[in-house]
Amino acid sequence: MSDPQSKVSKELEPWSHLNGKVVLITGASSGSAARRLDLLISVCDLINAQYSETPRAVALELDVTAEPQAVEAAIQKAWSAFGQIDVLINNAGLRGSASSAMKITKEQWEHVLKVNLYGAWICSKYVALQMKASKVEGSIINISSISGLSRVQSTGSVAYSSSKAGMHALTSVMALELGAYNIRVNTIAPSIFRSEITEELLNQKWFLGVVNKIVPLPYHKSTIETAFLPLIQYLIDDSSKYVTGNIFIVDGGSSLAGVPLYSSL
Repeated sequence: MSDPQSKVSKELEPWSHLNGKVVLITGASSGSAARRLDLLISVCDLINAQYSETPRAVALELDVTAEPQAVEAAIQKAWSAFGQIDVLINNAGLRGSASSAMKITKEQWEHVLKVNLYGAWICSKYVALQMKASKVEGSIINISSISGLSRVQSTGSVAYSSSKAGMHALTSVMALELGAYNIRVNTIAPSIFRSEITEELLNQKWFLGVVNKIVPLPYHKSTIETAFLPLIQYLIDDSSKYVTGNIFIVDGGSSLAGVPLYSSL
């Protein structure tokens, strides 16, 4: 006999039950290249150990800054692993060194733009081509930052902010172009949330003092699970089939004040 509470939850929030969806996530690990891959493989093994029938998770080595042919081959390998991809989450990204527009080097600029913007475009391109060919009504979700918003800028982030603003434009244009194939494209623009990257900063009294004065909601207490995972689940689910071309700001209202707080992405 099914649990009545679970049945009601499934009816009211279908996006909390994503059975059957195949999701490709870039930038799913951190640290040095070798340690990243080992960690990702371990996580996949842990997930698969819970299911005896078929694999539920596969680790794939993909350099989002690679030449198009290499990215296309990696996307094809990911597609073949499960027979299709329903959702792409462009999560790979970096902030880069803090440097002014007059001091940043060509190499620093190109590195940030290539990871954050080129990477999102090239992965989206080849996943979208596969979706179109296979008539998969898919979802592309870009993980950006409030630094890409015109009202939230800070010195020393010329490459990072430009790459995230570019991602917002990429989202809008691809949403226009891919709608004909029932492929939707959206972006989530978060501010700081609690993670291993931001833990030290969020424990600083001076920083919390600033945050508590200008941010309407205590978003800095949120983790990735509570900050925007429910939104990601919604954008994965078919409930969002009529939602595309949006920039979803998840920042506790911090961008309303127009005071820049460094994003953790």
